[in-house]
Amino acid sequence: MTASRRLITHFDPTGDGPWQVVRMKTVVGSPLQPIDRLSVVERDLDSTPRDAEWPLRGVSSYGRYVTFRERRALEAQQPPLGRPDATCAALIPITKSAIWWDMAQDERRTILEERSAHIATGQQYLPAIARRLYQSRDLGEPFDFVTWFEYAPADAQIFEDLVSRLRSTEEWRYVEREVDIRLQRSC
Repeated sequence: MTASRRLITHFDPTGDGPWQVVRMKTVVGSPLQPIDRLSVVERDLDSTPRDAEWPLRGVSSYGRYVTFRERRALEAQQPPLGRPDATCAALIPITKSAIWWDMAQDERRTILEERSAHIATGQQYLPAIARRLYQSRDLGEPFDFVTWFEYAPADAQIFEDLVSRLRSTEEWRYVEREVDIRLQRSC
């Protein structure tokens, strides 16, 4: 019997990466070191060195706060990452406060979905915006989550609307650190 490979996704600053950084803004908390280009690479978790904020990294795992019904609805509408027309991206690492993490999971779910409508709001923007959430907190990373979004240039304003709506919710009061990195894929 072979052990399953555990992969970790790295967001590496590279001089020749396919994603060019067009804007990097600190929303709250401390900034990240500026970079010019980025590669998104999967590596084996057990053989990945860790010594700085860059590269950001995380593990794509099950939806911790979604119900079975929400998960099925998201899967039915969610477009794949890497679509040819989705040449714009946003990389948004987020850290939440100790108060957030001290709550029980059902309390966090109540704030996240029942009062902030995070999942329902995101679903309204599918399939224009593809997204993936990477968990980083359990890896001891400087951010709890790394969020990755891809969309076509024609959908840039739709993405701005989504981000604005999410940042205006009760859930976002628990965000201590957030950096908003916008990217354009090179052809």
